[in-house]
Amino acid sequence: MGRALQLAALAEGRTSPNPLVGAVVLDAQGVLVGEGFHAAAGGPHAEVGALAQAGGRARGGTLVVTLEPCCHHGRTPPCSEAVIAAGITRVVVAMADPDPRVAGQGLAQLREAGMEIVEGVRTEEARTQNHAFLHRVATGKPWGILKWAMSLDGRTALANGASQWISGPEARQWVHRLRSRVDAVIVGGGTVRADNPLLSSRGRRPSEPLRVVLSRQLDLPGVASAGHAQLWDQAVAPTLVAHGPEAPTERRAALERLGVPRLELERSEPRELLEALARRGCNKVLWECGPELAAAALGQGCVQQVAAVVAPKLLGGRAARTVLGDLGLERMEQAPLLGEGRLGRLGPDLVWTLEHPTSTSP
Repeated sequence: MGRALQLAALAEGRTSPNPLVGAVVLDAQGVLVGEGFHAAAGGPHAEVGALAQAGGRARGGTLVVTLEPCCHHGRTPPCSEAVIAAGITRVVVAMADPDPRVAGQGLAQLREAGMEIVEGVRTEEARTQNHAFLHRVATGKPWGILKWAMSLDGRTALANGASQWISGPEARQWVHRLRSRVDAVIVGGGTVRADNPLLSSRGRRPSEPLRVVLSRQLDLPGVASAGHAQLWDQAVAPTLVAHGPEAPTERRAALERLGVPRLELERSEPRELLEALARRGCNKVLWECGPELAAAALGQGCVQQVAAVVAPKLLGGRAARTVLGDLGLERMEQAPLLGEGRLGRLGPDLVWTLEHPTSTSP
């Protein structure tokens, strides 16, 4: 199972809306004869790849897989049928698939075919590996990571708005790697106007994550004013602009002339955006936004993890920009206490990665 988990991890950031899955096949004598992992949505599933590699040696053998084999027709045929056809006699599974289309039915089908089923092997590791997929299935929203870089005194920019660069090159490379493991990167209109970001992984994955701008009034460069934004270059990575019903008609038309897809939400709010992105197949998103949108995302339960880069710099200034807008707190005991975390070093900078107890229930 450890090897199957290793294989599953090879596709991190590339399988959504599907989970990460790895599989190995042992022949009747217990010799490893096949390996596979789900490399991308729409491609062969892990079990199919492992069985294909094993060929006839799978008959009478054991399949070890990190997630219950699927039993429904989607973009690919049911894996349960492939397992039965291969002549496997024993299946070892880390965890059941919570997808309502499966939810134990895959294992039931294998039992009916006469196979021995062993469940619950290294389950917690498998759940941790697929935490984003499990969260989306349970809540209807992707797992949200809120990332920021700040000075030691909690500033994200100088009083004049200058913000590049607070963190060092090692931290910026870490951000590129982080983007490569998510399905979408989200910013607000203020970040587009102030920083003109590119928001790509700089080629660290075959297809770049979706870049999403949440803008209530579409007050964006090249749309409501002169100028151009790097995000409008669709050759680098796909971009989606989400807005509410109050967005002016002429700005919608200007965005369409730029060739940038847009999405109208019932309300221009983080929760509505994440529900829409979940329907588009996103398991995990990265918030790289300004203080007001970050505070709204936290308040609406759209952040499950905080990743904070702290640079050994002092910026000072009463008007200097801070990480978060008003959270509406009146007493210190109202402040959410972040859960278990990890502290690491990125060159001269520190990075805290902590679980966040969301303030609203699913």
